[in-house]
Amino acid sequence: MSSTRSRIAVACPIRSVCDHHAKVFGEQGRLQGHYLGTRRGADGIPKSLTHLLPLVGAISYAVARPFPNYGEAAKVACFPLFDAWAKHRIPAGTAVLSSYGYAVECFRKARATGAFTLLDGGNSHFSHYWKVVSDEHARWGCDLPPFPRAWYERGLRSLEVTDWVFSPSSYVTRSFIEEGFSPDRVLHLPYPVHLGHFSSEPQNKLPASPLRVICTGGVSLRKGFPYLLEALRLIRKERDAILMLTDSVHPSMRSVLAKYSDVPIDWAPMLPHTELAARLKSAHVFALLSVEEGLARTALEAIACGVPAVLTPNTGASDFIEAGVNGEIVPIRDAVAAAEAIVKCHERRNANGITVIEGLAENLSFDRFRERLLGHLATIDLAHS
Repeated sequence: MSSTRSRIAVACPIRSVCDHHAKVFGEQGRLQGHYLGTRRGADGIPKSLTHLLPLVGAISYAVARPFPNYGEAAKVACFPLFDAWAKHRIPAGTAVLSSYGYAVECFRKARATGAFTLLDGGNSHFSHYWKVVSDEHARWGCDLPPFPRAWYERGLRSLEVTDWVFSPSSYVTRSFIEEGFSPDRVLHLPYPVHLGHFSSEPQNKLPASPLRVICTGGVSLRKGFPYLLEALRLIRKERDAILMLTDSVHPSMRSVLAKYSDVPIDWAPMLPHTELAARLKSAHVFALLSVEEGLARTALEAIACGVPAVLTPNTGASDFIEAGVNGEIVPIRDAVAAAEAIVKCHERRNANGITVIEGLAENLSFDRFRERLLGHLATIDLAHS
């Protein structure tokens, strides 16, 4: 059993939300080291605690640039190299924080030498993720796996040696409990989301027609876009409507988009935050119908702008929806329910204006993240004292 206030190593081959955990550990004098497979470390982490293996990022980049379809597979192929490198450098008896499949051997070493392991559950439990997204791909005739199978297998092995899970949403928490994790070992920890550029001011009155429905971020099967397209088609039987999307389309969606050529789409490139906020405010309703997502930042940005949001429970961001107030929650794979909810939000907005949930930015601030994480660390320390 490890002593209280164990030092903690953070081991992730890529820059991720785990950087936030590392920063808090460093502030508390508990960070043993921040291990990355990149050329640069993370802001707020001293160089003396930063350990870099840039070869991982270099290999991924070298493959992804000429062969974009193989970039993710190349990245995953580097995980064992990164894992072995970090394991060699992390002292025995050191607790380890990582995410799915990145640091399996580091986790095993921590466990074997009396320390605990912490998993950032950025998405749902890997078994749940794999099943729900595989099912979605099969529904639409996509023969691609949700992500490289080697990553899935490493992710499952990392879960076998995970003591505690940090969960960003109730959806992720439910997935872990359904897969057999003890509820008291799955700790609620929403990520910090900087919403400084996203607020309800200034807010111009929008013309009632056409109904403008926006969804920012990548267009993919996992994010439920076939159901959003179908919802727009249903809405357009009764009123004029247009869909506003970002021009970042996963290859598996191109054939689906072709089937909905009757749905008008206003495409935009990836935008900087100030321009993205303005585009969000030019829409009546935000809709994200994901079948799997840990915590959808794009939805939180829309909510912060005062745009009512129609979300599934599988977006994670549905935790911040007050149904009938700032949006609606609909089942996954239900275009009819989504269409009805979008129209309801549109009519409510036309009648009552926007509704802003007070305290959202504070609730998702880094200070609040730090406060929650420190509370969880006290619980973990007590359990391992």
